[in-house]
Amino acid sequence: MHTHILPAKLPRFAEKFGYGDFIYLESREDGAADMIKGDAFFRTIQPNCWDEKLRIEEYAQYQTQVQVVCTIPVMFSYWAKGKDCLELSKFLNDHIAQLAKENPKHYIGLGTVPMQDTELAIKELHRIKEELHLPGIQIGSNINDLNLSEEQFFPIFKACEEL
Repeated sequence: MHTHILPAKLPRFAEKFGYGDFIYLESREDGAADMIKGDAFFRTIQPNCWDEKLRIEEYAQYQTQVQVVCTIPVMFSYWAKGKDCLELSKFLNDHIAQLAKENPKHYIGLGTVPMQDTELAIKELHRIKEELHLPGIQIGSNINDLNLSEEQFFPIFKACEEL
């Protein structure tokens, strides 16, 4: 089962970097959280979007023991500067790797990379495989309105094949 997950808390990357519509979470009194994109409401999420123990319990009701987890696509942030997207990707990848390490019977993690910067994407691919021991990545269907068939992405795909 392929699913999406977030860390329970997200740094305010827009404040840190000084620009952009990076997502952050605002807790609600009812236990849910609002995803805020820049300074605008994006959507409300329930605790099962970040609570790995709750997810295990919920999925057991459907006879699902293993979830392949990755971040929510809006977190890819391909519009950001490459170095800033790399920092965000590392934060998300570290969370997913820790989740998979602590719950290996329930989670297989997939990472994310800053696809808008080929060199940084390949660098993070190596870290994902060699340090975090994640088996793969999830990417968006286009990168800043560029199709995945654009030549600039070929070195990333080649690195994926080699790893």
